[in-house]
Amino acid sequence: MNPYESLNSNAFWSQAVARKSMFDISGLWQPGIKFGPKSPVVTFGSCFAQHIGRALKARGFNWMNAEPKPAGLPEATAQTYGYGVFSARTGNIYTAGLLAQWVGWALGDATPPDEVWEKDGRFYDPFRPQIEPGGFASAEEVRASREMAIEAFRKCITEARVFVFTLGLTESWMNAPGGWEYPMCPGTVAGEFDAEAHVFVNQDYVSVRRVLVGAMRRMREANPK
Repeated sequence: MNPYESLNSNAFWSQAVARKSMFDISGLWQPGIKFGPKSPVVTFGSCFAQHIGRALKARGFNWMNAEPKPAGLPEATAQTYGYGVFSARTGNIYTAGLLAQWVGWALGDATPPDEVWEKDGRFYDPFRPQIEPGGFASAEEVRASREMAIEAFRKCITEARVFVFTLGLTESWMNAPGGWEYPMCPGTVAGEFDAEAHVFVNQDYVSVRRVLVGAMRRMREANPK
């Protein structure tokens, strides 16, 4: 008797895949989480999360859009300005650190920085630098729009049944004096790069896991469901 003798056929490549027609292959994977089409689902993270959101909508699932586009805005234009891409108008959240940062702002554990970037008389959100392609008209508009996104993100945490987050990068740029993280290097889209203040950090596995687990724990405290 050996440990393999008690396994069923789908545990073996030859029996489960190699000897079967591609149309007969099944049962190789069982989902760890099951949810129905009525369960509110939100999607955030890397570019891949956009495809998950679109796939859910196309299949009739309850993809939650907590920050819908203004009435009358054409769909193509709305997507260019970050509406309907993720469940709130956050732009890409590439790292576990950025996720934890948004969670902290949304649940009141931290106060969003007052920082705003400027370029050619237009103003940009350092934490959503590409959300408004031509920039905002004023720093006040940047902050007001950011607050709307934070409130929408909070709604996603507290009302969703499933929170989908796709991990994107380990590379990140930090504001060393302030301790906050940017989704993009300052001075690329807008703003100015300061070698003393802006520090590159390549997040390792230990820190990614610790921060990600902490963010998940905090979201579950706010929404046990």
